[in-house]
This record gives sequence, structure tokens and C-alpha cells, in this order.
Amino acid sequence: MHFDEILEKIGEFGLYQKFLYTLLCIPGISAGVFMVISVFLLGIPDHRCVIPGYENDTYAIQNDFHQVLVHHYIPKPTEEKKKYDECSYLAFNSSTVLFDNESRPLNFTKVKCTKWVYDDAIFASTFSSEMNLVCDDFPKTTQAKTLFFGGVLVGAFITGMLSDKIGRKKTLFLSFFLALATTVGLAFSPSYPVFVTLRFFVGFSMAGIFMTAFVIGLELVGPTKRNLAGIVIEYFFALGLVLLAGVAYLLRDWFYIELAFGAPMVLFLLMWWVIPESPRWLINQGRKEEAEVILRKAAKVNKVTLPDKLFMEEDEEEPPTGHLLHLFTSRVLLVRTLVIFFNWMVVSMTYYGLSLNTGNLGGDFYMNFFISGLVEFPAYTLSILFLDRIGRKICHLLAMVIGGGCCLATIFTIVYGGEELQWLTTTLAMIGKLGSAAAFAIIYVFSAELYPTVVRNTGMGASSCCARVGGMIAPYVADSAKIIGGDFGHAVPLAVFGAASVLAGLLSLLLPETLGEHLPESIEDGVIFGTDQYREKKARKYKPSSNDLLKIEMTKF
Repeated sequence: MHFDEILEKIGEFGLYQKFLYTLLCIPGISAGVFMVISVFLLGIPDHRCVIPGYENDTYAIQNDFHQVLVHHYIPKPTEEKKKYDECSYLAFNSSTVLFDNESRPLNFTKVKCTKWVYDDAIFASTFSSEMNLVCDDFPKTTQAKTLFFGGVLVGAFITGMLSDKIGRKKTLFLSFFLALATTVGLAFSPSYPVFVTLRFFVGFSMAGIFMTAFVIGLELVGPTKRNLAGIVIEYFFALGLVLLAGVAYLLRDWFYIELAFGAPMVLFLLMWWVIPESPRWLINQGRKEEAEVILRKAAKVNKVTLPDKLFMEEDEEEPPTGHLLHLFTSRVLLVRTLVIFFNWMVVSMTYYGLSLNTGNLGGDFYMNFFISGLVEFPAYTLSILFLDRIGRKICHLLAMVIGGGCCLATIFTIVYGGEELQWLTTTLAMIGKLGSAAAFAIIYVFSAELYPTVVRNTGMGASSCCARVGGMIAPYVADSAKIIGGDFGHAVPLAVFGAASVLAGLLSLLLPETLGEHLPESIEDGVIFGTDQYREKKARKYKPSSNDLLKIEMTKF
């Protein structure tokens, strides 16, 4: 029997698979946390320069004398929503200085800060405030976020190859160990170079954890359950965001937040004695005896009986393979591939960008972040409900265009509505986040079904790389609000995310619908896919439709 036939006899999603799948989803919580925890690690509180010669200066006003000194030394802000000028102070000779009617010095020199005090209303402490990554050093925070996503890119590439070479299980637990070491070590970072280096490897390990757990989970379930299994793990990712909002609200200090989520990962190492190697990988490696032990254990737990002989000789035949360049050999495949790549990049950029942009929305910081995680639950539920009803193409189009349109609409509420329409701005941004989350769940199913079998894994790997490039761009777009400043600056990130989403969604109209279609197998199939000629060809072969989307080694990574 072929492997999928064995899974059908065991039960496509029996008790054994449900137990293991649930265990494999739990690390997805950690992945969700560490993919966006930089919002709290690198958050920048309101700040101003330390008053020269004043010991124990604080951002909060201590007394009337302190208020007078702040008024004398700290310039007026250039941005309306700021309380103080954040990057300079007024230096003057106190014995000869003259003051104007507002008690501001007339003869002064404006000097750049070297020390700052920070408001602790939102954050008690962040790495940015401890290392003074503000003003001229502000770009370092953006670079740190981008390097993290660079780690995700490199980690996905290396752990993907490693999982094919040494096995899914070993790769998963090596990623657990690396994540434990780097997340705990990060909390004790003594300098910026150490911090960004460790963050790079945290990203590397998160890619290995989520991607490998995702693959093992998919390889354990039957063909008709894989789309569901591919989306359900996203709920755990979203749960990580919700938990992060709650824990960060309670702790407020980046050191304790990092430790609170890093240290518990030691428990993942205990799964070594529970999680088996992927039986599909074992079979591909010719280790059928080991695979059979796992499959018979699954059958026993699921209370079914397997035949004495599981594997036939023809099972050893290897499927044909193709190369990435084959996707560019015809105009049809070229256009479809570029549209898919662009959609992956935009979906990732928008999803992570909206998460990182939470602090620019105004209102309650922690509530905004909490809601941005909460909206992902209905996003994935809607995806599951409608994917097989109205099709992948329409679902993806609606998610991108509605979500992107709402982000674009915030231009008017931010620039013209001000504080009075803050609630509407937040609502529109959260609908945008819902759309991007739904699109992330849909695009991997849609694109995997579009790629021909001979290049499906290669195409999905390339698409994943585009997604990670989008993740690397996201911090620069999100942080552009602080660089530009003002209401217009706050509107720019949402406008960019919205415009890109609408464009990507409209471009997806160039892709054919895949619902109810036999998956393309050869490059020739890919060229004519979606046409009557293709349907007639498949009808002559009398082949059933397949959803064999195994080894799709990414979702949000």
C-alpha cells in the first residue's frame, strides 16, 4: 500500500494523530510570541533629555522646582502630540541668561542629548531605553527587527534542508534547544551587538520550530484533513499573541517578559520521548521497519487492524522532480509565479507590519495589541468555513482587498479625524489585521495547489523566501511613522500596507481557481491549468482530485 492508503486505513485524523498534532501545535504559541515580541523588547517610551546637573532626574515631574527646570532646559516639541523635544536640550549660562515672557531662555545653545529619562506609563523598561536607542540611534531598533527576520529567512532555509537530511524530529529538537539558549541568553544581553546576534538566532530557531512541527503534523494526517491541519495550527500562533499582550501588560519589563516566555521552552525538550519521527520521512529514507513500528502503534491507539504486509515494491518509486526555473519557461507560468511571489511578500509584510505598528495607533497600547491577536481567531475560522465553499481565489481576493481597503481608509480618520475618530482608526486597522491573517492562511493552500507537483516543494520554498523578505521590509515601513512624524507620518505605514494589499489582491485575479480541480502534475499541466483543455485531459485519465500538500514547509515563516 501507498502511505496515504495506510493513513486511510489507520484513520486520517484518529486519536493518535490528534494527540500528537495537539502537542506539535503547542510550540506554535512560542513562535507567535517571539515573532512579534520586539514590540515590547524594542518599544520606545516617551522621553526627554536629562536636565544638566540635576541628580535623580525623572520623566515625571517631581515638584514645582523640577517643573521650572524642565521648562527652562527642554525645548518645545516640533510634533504636536509630543510633550517635549526628545533629542535636545537648551544650554545657557545661568548667571547671565535672560528669559522671555514664557520663561524660556533667550540666549542659549541647542545641544543634542547624551542621556535621557523615560516615561514609565507604558513600559517600565525596554532594551531600547536601557541602551538609549533613541534619536540618532533610533534606526538601530529597526535594524534589529529586520535582522530577526533575516534569521527567520536563513533558519527556514537551513532547517528545511536539515529536516530532509537528518529527520524532522532531530531538527525540531535542535531548534528547541537553540531557542531555549538564545531566548534566555537574550534577556542578559550586555550590548546591542550581542542583542541583535541573539535575536538573529532566535529568528533562526523559530523558523525551525514552527516549520518542522508544521510538517510533522501534516505528514501524520490523511489527505482530506491536511488543509484543516494546516490552518488549525494558526490558532495556536494567534494564542501566542494574546498571551504576550497579557503577560507584557502585567510585567512591563522587557527582561522579565523575555524570560517568562523563554524559560518555559525547556518543557518542549521533554517531548523527545513522545513525538515520533515522521513515518513518511522514514519511508523515503528506506527505513520502513521503523516507520512500520510507528504506524502499527497508531493503528493500535486508533483501534484498527492493519494487514501483515504494509509496503509494496512499487512504493519505492520516486516521483519526478523539477527545478524552480521551470516556472519561468512559459509566459503563463511566469505571470502566475510572479503574482504568487508578490502576494506572499505583501501578506507577510502587512501581517507583521500591522503587528509592529500597534504602538502608532494611539489609544491603549496593550489593548490594541491584544485585539490585534484576538482578530486572528475569526480570520482563521472564516478561512476554514469558506475555502471549500466559495473557492481559494475569491477568499484570498476578499481578504486582501477588504483588509487593504480598511488600512487605506485610516488615512482620512488619522489626518482629518484626529482623536475624536481614534476608535474608528483602531477598528479599521484591526479589520486590516484580520484580512492579512486570513490571507496568510489562504495563500499557502492556494499557491500550493497552483504549483505543478514536480516543482511544488521548490515553488513553495521560493514563495516562503518572498514572505520572509516581506517580513524584513515590515519594520522599516512600520517605523517610518516615527521618522516622518505628525498625523501624516502615523498614516503612512497603514497606507503602504493597505495599498500593497489591494494591489496584490487584484493581481490574484490573474490566477485560476483551484477548488474542485485535479492538481497539476507536470509543467505542461501547469501551463494549461484552469482551462477546458486541462479538464478534458484529466477527465480522460480518471484520476481523483488530490490535496497532497505535504512538505509545504511554511505558513507565517
